[in-house]
Amino acid sequence: MTAIRILHVDDEPDIREVVELSLGLDPDFRVQSCCSGSEALAVVAEWEPDLILLDVMMPGLDGPATLAQLRQNAETAQFPVIFMTARTQAREVARFRALGAAGVIAKPFDPMTLAASLRGYMQPVQDPLAHLRKEFLVRINRDATTLSEGRSALENGLRPPAALEQIKIIAHALSGASGIYGFAQLSDDAARLEDAVAAELAGQGDRELTDRALDDLLVQTAHCGDLVARSALHA
Repeated sequence: MTAIRILHVDDEPDIREVVELSLGLDPDFRVQSCCSGSEALAVVAEWEPDLILLDVMMPGLDGPATLAQLRQNAETAQFPVIFMTARTQAREVARFRALGAAGVIAKPFDPMTLAASLRGYMQPVQDPLAHLRKEFLVRINRDATTLSEGRSALENGLRPPAALEQIKIIAHALSGASGIYGFAQLSDDAARLEDAVAAELAGQGDRELTDRALDDLLVQTAHCGDLVARSALHA
């Protein structure tokens, strides 16, 4: 039988050791351990795991942020992710699944049954948000065009309130929806732009802050446009 490749990501060395020993009880499993989300992102495309076992609470890049970056890369978007966490209340599990996780394993876990638990996730899991996420990416492309037009309107120094208001409306919508589909940075940049425009419209803001925030958001929307293009190539 072909080995089942598990990429385990946890900042605690004791947990990594226990997981490696637990999965070692099953001769079909091969484990590679990473101490951070950043390290996992550096090796995942080359190692091509069958499943990623990902801790939620980690310094730096935590589990949800790591998952978001995996989903934004066409080479790593298909790898199923299981979160490991002590946060297993129903609302937390629902949130993790909405982010695209295939499942959640509670901490503390039973080392004797961990391998059997993971086998239940070996079949490909259909992402319930896949279709909506694809439509959202197309919407981002449309919003990016409108934001670019707004950026041009601001360059002449007149700062028309109608253009600023339209930018604020788009930023507000993107800040609320982007996080649902795993685009955390896009959500943060949109929220920052919304705040900057609101302050400028109230006569309390800095034009340079608005322009900088708008430029940062346009960079993020361009990245999402690249995802749409790659998706079309692989369709």
